[in-house]
Amino acid sequence: MSLEGFIPAGISLNAAIAICVIAFVSGTARGFSGFGSALIFMPLASSIAAPRLVAALLLIIDFIAAAPLIPNAWKQADRKATAIMVLGAFVGVPIGTYFLSRLEPVTTRWIISAFVFALLLLLLSGWRYRGKDHTSISIGIGGLSGFCSGLAQTGGPPIVGYWLGRPIASVTARANILLFFGASDFFSVVSYALTGLITADAIKFSFIVGPVYGIGVWFGALLFGRASEALFRAICYALIAAAVIFGLPALDGVLR
Repeated sequence: MSLEGFIPAGISLNAAIAICVIAFVSGTARGFSGFGSALIFMPLASSIAAPRLVAALLLIIDFIAAAPLIPNAWKQADRKATAIMVLGAFVGVPIGTYFLSRLEPVTTRWIISAFVFALLLLLLSGWRYRGKDHTSISIGIGGLSGFCSGLAQTGGPPIVGYWLGRPIASVTARANILLFFGASDFFSVVSYALTGLITADAIKFSFIVGPVYGIGVWFGALLFGRASEALFRAICYALIAAAVIFGLPALDGVLR
């Protein structure tokens, strides 16, 4: 099969290359700082290809990339606390998936841009939940993250902000986050499959975009320690902001 055989119909070779470039940049951000990949990838890639295809593509890539991390996370995580939050995702993911499968592409893009902008503000605020543990709050945050993941694979900031603010060891917090997203991604895979969002096009395209994303993650990991983390996080924030702006449907007539 030629290279073109892996590219979905309706996406030109130049558009596929652009999506790969976006994947590399978002992967680099993920590899260095541990966040930001979906917040960069979704607004920009959704302006080039259908949001449904882009969300399914990112889910496939992330699901495969994160799978090897789950066994160790299972050992280190607070499984009881994580399970409570996963209950929220169990409800939130299908709701987000429903809206992704039903809404018009342009409407979805506006929602993605608004969501990513709101999540960027959350990251910039440095918010951490430092209140007492409440089951309802855990389920609510898990549900919000699940909804964001189902709609646009952007469920990271609420979960990260919550777990990093808890008085627990950083190793445990990281394991909780990884374990939560392992479950959330599984729910997304099931929801996307049942609603027809995981298509042959998305799977084939992932064979091209996935390795490029992986190289970006590897490159970002190499950069870690060679540059100020504060500086690189600032660059990530700037990239997310640029992704929101350039991904706005209102600018289609100007930029595309």
